[in-house]
Amino acid sequence: MFIFGACLVLLVAITAAMVWFVIRYHRSRAPEPTSQQEGSLWLEIIWTTLPTLLVMAMFYYGWSGYLSLRDVPKGALQTTAVGRMWSWSFRYENGRTSSRLYVPVGKPVQVNLESRDVLHGFYMPAFRVKRDAVPGMKNHVWFVATRPGSYDIFCSQYCGTNHSAMITTVEAIPPEQFEAWLKGGEEGKEGEESEEGKELLEQYGCLGCHSLDGSKKVGPSLKGIFGRKVTVARGGKKTEQLADEAYLRESILTPTAAVVEGFPPIMPVTADLGEAQLKEIVEYLKELK
Repeated sequence: MFIFGACLVLLVAITAAMVWFVIRYHRSRAPEPTSQQEGSLWLEIIWTTLPTLLVMAMFYYGWSGYLSLRDVPKGALQTTAVGRMWSWSFRYENGRTSSRLYVPVGKPVQVNLESRDVLHGFYMPAFRVKRDAVPGMKNHVWFVATRPGSYDIFCSQYCGTNHSAMITTVEAIPPEQFEAWLKGGEEGKEGEESEEGKELLEQYGCLGCHSLDGSKKVGPSLKGIFGRKVTVARGGKKTEQLADEAYLRESILTPTAAVVEGFPPIMPVTADLGEAQLKEIVEYLKELK
């Protein structure tokens, strides 16, 4: 508003001066120049000082606004947002993970940003927050949700094929409900998301490319995958493959060994996936009908 007001004043003043000069010094009124003034020290001081003060005032407001975005209030809830192609996952200090960002209403929340692959942009329009998640670089944002509700989170940097689907939400809930959820209660409205296998799929970003309901994404849907016959490219040749437990494990550990026909070979290897976690995911997929 300060910049808008300053520009409006300058626009009106300059336009008024131009119109007055056109009328006052029109050739019909003043066919010959009469001024012999070669310069004015005070005029030069004024047109140098006033713009300098104006620019410094703009800088002050911009700098103070930037500091308010970067100085996190004491006692803010600490969370970590992990971006990967093409999903967000959130990790809390007690180890709880979620595909959505759950926060308590009225309390400052610091979101530390991480990227596991390429440049992503953590963007929450409702809170006027946008910050890049850069691989290998520490970064953060903070905000306060003043009212309960669900608010969108987007990726604001083009990050590949399924960039437009890299969407999740902030779920602002009352503090007591948040504390219950953080301690391991039901995840908002979806109690089924407490299943460990599904939480691991969310944590490692699998659901950014694979759906659980049969809908088409960058990768094949995981719905009813176990026991299904699929056509895969193995060693440069197409072959029919039964999606048994061995196939599921192979697809997770070495995803380019047998790529399902019609889908790009872009699935990354999850290097930090342990045997116990792999077993939980496989068991979940075996039961996903």
